[in-house]
Amino acid sequence: MRVLGIDPGYAIVGWGVVDYGGNRFAPVDFGAVCTDAGVPFEQRLDEVYTGIKEVIDRTRPEVLAIEKLFYQHNQTTVIGVAEARGVILLAAAQAGLPIYEYTPMQVKQAVTGYGKAVKKQVQEMTRVLLHLPAVPKPDDTADALAMAITFCHTNGNQLNRFVRRVAGPI
Repeated sequence: MRVLGIDPGYAIVGWGVVDYGGNRFAPVDFGAVCTDAGVPFEQRLDEVYTGIKEVIDRTRPEVLAIEKLFYQHNQTTVIGVAEARGVILLAAAQAGLPIYEYTPMQVKQAVTGYGKAVKKQVQEMTRVLLHLPAVPKPDDTADALAMAITFCHTNGNQLNRFVRRVAGPI
């Protein structure tokens, strides 16, 4: 199964694509869509949409895992992130991708086994699980890969049953 993980934003949108099978992970590609602060907001949204659409077209994921929006201290920021998240969800919907949403606590639990882990622990465990030489930068990219891992760990039993049904009895 190929999973696209997204850490939504409008300045930096982290993304990571992971293949998962037989309880093993293989990173396919990862990076970030970045927009400039001086650009009109609607143009930034267009850049986010175009960038994510290009990632989807190039990597052909089967599912999208994205961070659930939660209220932050700055209302202006949360509204902008919600709008950016909307264009990301639009790109995924247009590609026919099922969408799964996870809270930061669910990601911490799925990746490290501890729902109150700190960000550095999640990033290091992501690096270890994907056999990467270093934690991907920017941090949003590592967070997106953790989102993809979360989908796999959360839905692993369902994925394994699906593979067995398609492949036949063991």
